[in-house]
Amino acid sequence: MAKQYQTLFLVLTISYLFSPELTVATAATPAVNFVQASCKTTSYPTVCVNSLSSYANAIQTSPKRLAETALAVTLKRAQSTKLFVSRLTRFKGLKKREVEAIKDCVEEINDTIDRLTKSVQELKLCGMAKGKEDFYFHMSNAQTWTSAALTDENTCSDGFSGRVMDGRIKNSVRARIVHVGQETSNALSLINAFGKKN
Repeated sequence: MAKQYQTLFLVLTISYLFSPELTVATAATPAVNFVQASCKTTSYPTVCVNSLSSYANAIQTSPKRLAETALAVTLKRAQSTKLFVSRLTRFKGLKKREVEAIKDCVEEINDTIDRLTKSVQELKLCGMAKGKEDFYFHMSNAQTWTSAALTDENTCSDGFSGRVMDGRIKNSVRARIVHVGQETSNALSLINAFGKKN
């Protein structure tokens, strides 16, 4: 029962973050400037700005909301990537190794989604923490789950290594996995930045 409530809470949070009235941001507002400045500290600043600026009105100048939004955006990207990779098994003429790599990759993305979901929940608990010790416990969990999600994404890409796997399947999977990996890395940077401000 508790898991159902957690899932419902997560869905409502993501729905709130992606609602149209929150996603329209005008240029050069303090909120947009805050997002752009925060993104400069990440490994992939352009990806960060592109994926988060449209949520500036919801984020305002809150490091917590910025980290939460980055995680929500990454989770949504991981879910759409899973759907895309799952559908690749329907292609005709796939090599046996490609089919195996795709199946393994779907499992890794499932783990990524699970770990990002846990990270979202831990970040929410940071906001309800009673005292610094409680805050840092949940912050450490969020950092660990996000870092573990990044490892899963790398493992998925590794499954397509070697020349025998070259071709459009490998290219299309890797392109998407790389993007999820970049967003996850950025989310981790923003979570770390939020943790340091407390």
